[in-house]
Amino acid sequence: MHIALSFNLKGDAVGLMEEPAEPPSEPPDLPSDDLFAEWDDIHTIKAVEAALASRHQVSLVEANLDAFENYRRLRPDLVFNIAEGLHGASREAQIPAMLDLLGIPYTGSDPLALGLCLDKRRTKEILAHHGIATPQFAVVTSLGEIPSRLRYPLMVKPTLEGSSKGVTDKALVENRQELVRQLEWVLNSYHQPALIEEFLPGREFTAALLGNGRDLTVLPIVEINFDTLPAGVKPIYSYEAKWLWDQEEDPLQIFTCPARLEPLLRLQIEELCKAAFQALSCRDWCRIDVRLDAQGRPQVIELNPLPGILPRPEQNSCFPKAARASGLSYQEMILAVVDAAVTRLELPAGLNHERRRML
Repeated sequence: MHIALSFNLKGDAVGLMEEPAEPPSEPPDLPSDDLFAEWDDIHTIKAVEAALASRHQVSLVEANLDAFENYRRLRPDLVFNIAEGLHGASREAQIPAMLDLLGIPYTGSDPLALGLCLDKRRTKEILAHHGIATPQFAVVTSLGEIPSRLRYPLMVKPTLEGSSKGVTDKALVENRQELVRQLEWVLNSYHQPALIEEFLPGREFTAALLGNGRDLTVLPIVEINFDTLPAGVKPIYSYEAKWLWDQEEDPLQIFTCPARLEPLLRLQIEELCKAAFQALSCRDWCRIDVRLDAQGRPQVIELNPLPGILPRPEQNSCFPKAARASGLSYQEMILAVVDAAVTRLELPAGLNHERRRML
């Protein structure tokens, strides 16, 4: 099968990998510090390419302004999509929407699901509608809209970002003064609404899901161990924890996989994540973040239908970590996503669609 790999390449000068001597006292400066945080580096792109090439013919297509014509010319049988985009609330949906227009199938979720999962407000509204546990929240566009009904401590996040962008160590606030300060920073820095949600004090996990329908599988659950973070920082998986303190040459021992869970709690997390996957109409794969409330009950924090897939174990990437714990190599994990899409799409092996030549 001819598969095109759709990606965004992170530049060498983005400045994300400089390790500070001590935890930074200020949030990252914009735009240079985190603008491209969601994009993949060349090592990840090459690793995905190699995995796909073990079984298929592969073409690389960067998700830039030439992508439409490149796809129109190539007419691949399938696109393996890891493109994150750059601008606007539709950025993760742009390549899939383009492929829908061209009639080219692709791995992963469709434009609507990607847009809904990127927008934390809409994600939580849908979860709440379906009775899926998620923290109480409010969305504000100005300091004059600060709600009084939510209970401290609170988390403050940009509504339309991923990869912990805007979720700094200061995102967890204990009082109104801290809340106002963090809201002002998010609103002024990211120029988008801010999400405020009640902080859940329990353990935090992330679950990697693979497949569709009855074949949907939750891989071994990853627990985030906040006691491994530098002394004095907040118990959250912040931008600093993800990008500054955790370095490949000196990785934080922040994850346990498989998480040490009682069977009932493991089942509750798995069923909760499957319900969230279905409610948001995700496809093929997704990573879902879960935290326990004060009573030990799991609640969904957010969904990432374009999960990070850094290839090397020392890079502390959760989806590959869960795959390895299940017995899948990196290559097998990537091919499993392809297989899930092929099964969902009912594509025959080695296909060469006649309709490609008609478009």
